[in-house]
Amino acid sequence: MGRYRPPPPPRSNYITPEGAAKLERELDQLWRVERPAVTRAVAEAAAQGDRSENAEYIYGKRQLAAIDRRVRHLRKRLESLRLVDQHPAEATQVYFGAWFEIEDGDGVLQRFRLVGPDEFDHAPEYLSMDSPLGLAVRGKSLDQEIEVATPQGAMRYTIVDISYAAPPAKCDRQKKGPA
Repeated sequence: MGRYRPPPPPRSNYITPEGAAKLERELDQLWRVERPAVTRAVAEAAAQGDRSENAEYIYGKRQLAAIDRRVRHLRKRLESLRLVDQHPAEATQVYFGAWFEIEDGDGVLQRFRLVGPDEFDHAPEYLSMDSPLGLAVRGKSLDQEIEVATPQGAMRYTIVDISYAAPPAKCDRQKKGPA
């Protein structure tokens, strides 16, 4: 088997203002705080002499390379992202940035916000628009049924609430993990 790996599927380039601000804060923290601190530590370790067996120097260089990789990634990604700061005209359907609630056949409610792939891990209720559930709910309306393929088999859900305002009140019923 060769080393070839197919390129990853294209990701959506949308981000909320909150998500963009978080990525910019991370970039600023890495560039202005962490990188200078690691650079100073590497310089101090290098001043101790033999670098080939200097663990602090080797570890510091690896840390610096990891920081630089992340900085390059964040800069490139922030350039390509499209900031979505307005709600769609049709607020009765689930689109990017929407908070929505779904109910399964057992009556269990789950609440999510549809966000871009760069911010779905910022909060447990954030759901990537590129995920199977995210793809299934996009463009759907209230009381519409959706079907999502899961490892346990096909699951059916009904959309019971859609909002583009602040997050709705938490569900009173037990919340299961993401679909």
